Amino acid sequence: MAHNRVVQWSTMSRIWWLYDAKYQCPFRSARIIAGYLQGQHKPIYHALSDVGDHVVVINSRHIAMREELWRTFTFSYHTGYAKGFSRTPAWRLHSMEPTMMIEKAVYSNMPGFLLRRKYMRRLHIYPDEEVPPEIIGNVCDQIQQVQKVPKRLDEYTAEEIQAFPKLFDWSEEYVIENISADKPKDTVKAAKK
Repeated sequence: MAHNRVVQWSTMSRIWWLYDAKYQCPFRSARIIAGYLQGQHKPIYHALSDVGDHVVVINSRHIAMREELWRTFTFSYHTGYAKGFSRTPAWRLHSMEPTMMIEKAVYSNMPGFLLRRKYMRRLHIYPDEEVPPEIIGNVCDQIQQVQKVPKRLDEYTAEEIQAFPKLFDWSEEYVIENISADKPKDTVKAAKK
């Protein structure tokens, strides 16, 4: 009996979730975050009822976008006045305000009715891991990241590099010449001949 009461309380109450956006795609993350803000993970979910939870997003400064999306993806905005339309590339918007990419992605994943702004008030985004203690004290659980965090090349040990399978070994007579931008162009042409 007591267990069922606790389950009911946790279902009806608002839980605070933590999401680490480091090296995560903002658009794939926004789909998951929007579901938690609306309460889609709860058994009592209904589209017109406000049963969503709070979500705290950290490391929004370190998000990752695939391929050329930093350069090609644009956010559109219109002031409502004549000639008020503007487009901002993703890299420029992210450099101006690191939390805005996640916010716009989550906002666009919400259904377009009156509860959208109420849902967005429960989204707390921070560019780094520094979160105020009154907010981090409320966090109860963590949302799983949507993609695995890749390991950087400088994080591999020498043993892991040696154990990595090679397709072939270079012969000892083979010399790899590094062509850099510092060399004059005539030496680069001479090296190609």
